[in-house]
Parts: sequence; structure tokens; C-alpha cells
Amino acid sequence: MQEIYKYIVEHKIKHLLFDSRQLLIPSATIFFAIKSEKNNGHDYISELYQKGVRNFIIEEKVDTTPFVDAQFFLVPNTVDALQELAKIHRHMFRLPVIGITGSNGKTIVKEWLYQLLKMDLNIIRSPQSYNSQIGVPLSVWPLQEKHELGIFEAGVSEVGEMKNIAPIINCNIGIFTSLGTAHDAGFSDIEEKAKEKSQLFYNAKKII
Repeated sequence: MQEIYKYIVEHKIKHLLFDSRQLLIPSATIFFAIKSEKNNGHDYISELYQKGVRNFIIEEKVDTTPFVDAQFFLVPNTVDALQELAKIHRHMFRLPVIGITGSNGKTIVKEWLYQLLKMDLNIIRSPQSYNSQIGVPLSVWPLQEKHELGIFEAGVSEVGEMKNIAPIINCNIGIFTSLGTAHDAGFSDIEEKAKEKSQLFYNAKKII
């Protein structure tokens, strides 16, 4: 994955894309062909190529013959690759990072903090409610040297998810907003849910 990250940096790729409808700057984009129960990102490669995208991360073998000047990276799982690249990128920077989790209130607490601190610090924060397995890496990817504070939220719906996104956020300040009934189906009891969410704070020096 380090080689892919190096390629992305060297070619000044700024946009990680997984939804073809959100394409902005084709020349500065790498597309992750993510498979889900309802959709398959590999079906949009031709369309995106026609629009100017030349960099693709795939998990299925693709006939690359029609895409003469495109670069393809074959990985076991494109979501895992997205998370791993964001993790590598996050660890290039040393800055205070606030990680927020909980059943409710993550986004509003994040926005409160941003409004309170934005006049004093250059802040990067999760856009909207980007707190999922895909949303977290997309939130962290725009991190740059100019930023003085990060505020990112993390949400989970079942056991085993937080271990994937906690190292991407790598917070040194943690906020646990609440523990309620949201996503109860993914956990055996409330203690298991609390334990899963708390994994976000594995590296935190302060927890609120």
C-alpha cells in the first residue's frame, strides 16, 4: 500500500472517489471500485475513463485493453485499501485530533467545537456526518500541514468496525457523546456496544 500512496502523492492526486456522480477534477482523482450488495463500482470504470479519470483501484480483474493510458491497482478489497491509504496519510502529520463517537450527537458536538475554535485555529473536520467505514477515510484524506487541529467523528453499527477506523483518526482527545439504542441489532448488549465505540480512544490522552 505504501507504493500506491507514493504514486498518489507523486501524481498529485487529491480526490478519492467512490461515487461516480461526485466526480469533480478527473485528472486529480483516483477511483475506488467498491462492491456492495446493490452496486459494483467496476461497472463505472468505462464511464469515468471517458470523463477523464486515469487512476483506478480495483478488486476484480478488469480487461484494461480499452483504457490505454490508465493506471490500475489490483487489491484484495477496495474498502480496506481506502482505509489503509487514509491511515498512512494520517500518520504523516502530528497535530491535536479530537475523535468523537457515541449513539447520538456526534455531528452537532463536532460543529459546536468548530464554531468555537475556528477563529483561533486552522481546523479540518468531518464534512457533514462522514463517520462510516468509507466516510472516515474521506474525512481524513484532505489533512495538510497547514491544519492545526482535526475534529473527526466515528460511527459503528456492529462489532469489529471501530478497529478499522480508529487508527485513521488516531485521536489524542476523545469525546463520548452518549450511549443509546441506535444500532442495537449489531451488538449483543449495551456493554458490547460501549466497548466497541470506546476503541476509538486507544491512543487518547484525554477522554470526555
